[in-house]
Amino acid sequence: MTIPGRPTKPQSLDLVRQIVVISSLVFMLIAAMVGVGVFGGTPIAEAQGGALAADATLLAPATPAFSIWSVIYTGLAAYTLWQALPAQRASMRQRAMGWWIALTMVLNGLWIVTVQVFTLWGTTLAIFVLLAALCITFQRAVVTRLPRGGIRDSLLIDGVTGLHLGWVAVASVANVTAWLTAIGPTGWADHAEAWGIAVIVVVAVIGLVIAWASGWRVAPGLALGWGLVWIAVGRLADQPRSEAIGIAAIVAAVLVVGAPLATAGLRSLRPQGD
Repeated sequence: MTIPGRPTKPQSLDLVRQIVVISSLVFMLIAAMVGVGVFGGTPIAEAQGGALAADATLLAPATPAFSIWSVIYTGLAAYTLWQALPAQRASMRQRAMGWWIALTMVLNGLWIVTVQVFTLWGTTLAIFVLLAALCITFQRAVVTRLPRGGIRDSLLIDGVTGLHLGWVAVASVANVTAWLTAIGPTGWADHAEAWGIAVIVVVAVIGLVIAWASGWRVAPGLALGWGLVWIAVGRLADQPRSEAIGIAAIVAAVLVVGAPLATAGLRSLRPQGD
């Protein structure tokens, strides 16, 4: 019987998969360099008329929040190197996850491209396609995970995909808020704070649902919490200012980070025989 995650007989597509993952990482990193202004690209904060800048809307995270991309990219690069090893070529776990992780890297890069060349509506569509792909990828990571599968497997597949999913969920909220702010009538500004709080509540609920559905895995909540904290910092210490949204974001961050951490802690204290 074939055991998921264990090496089996190599197939012709295994080497192709490894090459596709490597190529996807290269494409994503080149797109990211364009997104920070290298190769003649416009930095994302300045593209789209500044609509995606840290001070553009009430739900935009403060600038330091975006440093999480360095962690995610480093994790994806480490995964790419690991999956390229000959020992991983015929792994059933890699066969289940490699193509999907490659797709999320390509879609990540394509979102950056849409910021450069399309409208805000196009960036919103692109980031929701990326979010959908990450939801599927993370779900597959959960169901294909083996007990005692190893720390590298846990960190580089479940951990990195979870961080990617959590952060893109926050980025999706910021992206769609920027789009609606750009196309909406000026009267929407009168209710912007109430809508902002409502969206944060929805984000918190989504974060808790992801944690519950994944067996209370911590990584998505960490990324969500990171984004929510920096939304709070932006609203309490920068413009546009909103104490109500800042406080709501802090409460939401505590929930999405605290619930999975508390559950993991309780599980670690439970006797092995339970």
